Amino acid sequence: MARTTPHDHSPTEGEPLYRRIALELLGELRDGTVPPGERLPGERRLAGHFGVSRETVRQALELLRRDGLVATDRRGSHATLPGLPVETPASLTFPVGARAAAPGTVARATVTWEPPPQDHAEALGLAPGRPTLIHRYRCATADGRGLRTAVTSFSAVALAEVAELARYRDRADGTATAHLRRAYDWMRRAGLTLHHRDAITRLEGTPSVRVTRHVHDQYARPLEMTDLVVDAQQDALVYEFTLPGRTPTPSGA
Repeated sequence: MARTTPHDHSPTEGEPLYRRIALELLGELRDGTVPPGERLPGERRLAGHFGVSRETVRQALELLRRDGLVATDRRGSHATLPGLPVETPASLTFPVGARAAAPGTVARATVTWEPPPQDHAEALGLAPGRPTLIHRYRCATADGRGLRTAVTSFSAVALAEVAELARYRDRADGTATAHLRRAYDWMRRAGLTLHHRDAITRLEGTPSVRVTRHVHDQYARPLEMTDLVVDAQQDALVYEFTLPGRTPTPSGA
């Protein structure tokens, strides 16, 4: 039986606090916050996320382990629920508009550490002139047609929460290749639930369109902003959406 501590029972409810935390964590596992098979955040991060002690988190994880919903090995604890995460790489790629490598296509991506464009700074809550990690992406066919260019600025929250992104600061000189294709996977593995809003506008007087993406987490904190410009005369944008299925209602109900 799990060991109890003075923090293990809610002062307003009869059930143990660790059981409630286990149910809340299970809900996040089921909605895809942590993809199946991915490592869960550490006990300290989970304790801060739920506002409880690490011992309570430990007991909650043990409860989920007993039910076969979480497994633990040398790499840590992992969700064992079946199915795909809510957001799969096919529906949310980084940067927005990035294309899979194909014959005749030339793609280039680099990172720099510099102040972002003013509208990016405002959207990300960065002080004017404050530098951050900037990702630039350029893709076109060998003859220059179908050009796509994207500029992404990351917020201070993203760099503080996602270790893989923060590591790029010391090598963000604008010369080395840095595609960051797994940026959204890294964010999810850091315990962030991703919400994005894409706006598409046509650039007046040109055959191009602009796609502006804003991404924030479950606490409404901004994570990144991307501006993509596409030569729409030669190309097309394809968006894929997955909607939750509707549970059939029995006849006569």
